[in-house]
Amino acid sequence: MKINLPDKLYYSIGEVAKAFDVNTSLIRYWEQEFPIIKPKKNKKGNRYFTPEDIKNLKMIYHLVKEKGYTLDGARIALTTNTKISETISIIDRLEFVKAELKKLKKSLDTIPE
Repeated sequence: MKINLPDKLYYSIGEVAKAFDVNTSLIRYWEQEFPIIKPKKNKKGNRYFTPEDIKNLKMIYHLVKEKGYTLDGARIALTTNTKISETISIIDRLEFVKAELKKLKKSLDTIPE
């Protein structure tokens, strides 16, 4: 899962929802369900997510949407399995390598013989 977000200190809930391709209501719901997501809020109540929150949302997204965990199962996995963030980091690197290899293959296919 590749998240396209620029390097910033804070991200709005709209930016986060668009990056994960989910509704903002799902991000708000996960915020209530998972105590590791703690966005900053301004006086108006607008949420601003830090890169740490994005990392935690990536873990939750991976467990719930990609692996099919229930919310309770994901909550338990986050508290008991300390290697989830490392696993997601490895998956991200492998997806990057895969994309680069596909680009290389495509460029080799277009070379006339």
